[in-house]
Amino acid sequence: MPYKEKVIEKKYYTIGEVADMLNVATSLIRFWEGEFDIIKPKKNRKGNRQFTKEDIENVKLIYHLVKEKGYTLQGAKEMLKNNSSKIMDKMAIIDSLKKIKSFLIEVRDELP
Repeated sequence: MPYKEKVIEKKYYTIGEVADMLNVATSLIRFWEGEFDIIKPKKNRKGNRQFTKEDIENVKLIYHLVKEKGYTLQGAKEMLKNNSSKIMDKMAIIDSLKKIKSFLIEVRDELP
């Protein structure tokens, strides 16, 4: 039986890493933290934000509503209050479709 290395996953991410994931400025994430109560990163002794995977998913959800769907901040807050589970499901479907698309493009590019 072949040996498989375990993929080490981080427990906490810095605000810079989260900003790089979404290709936005760190100041935008700090702003959203003040505007949306679902973003609550833990802070260490120095005051640096430490984002969990759940925090990152919430930031991605807000990014999707504000940047991709074009909602205002107030509209995004209302959507999160009313339909957050529906939005999460739609985002999961969109992410799956994006992964499938990139895989198919990769396969197409490898064909002669």
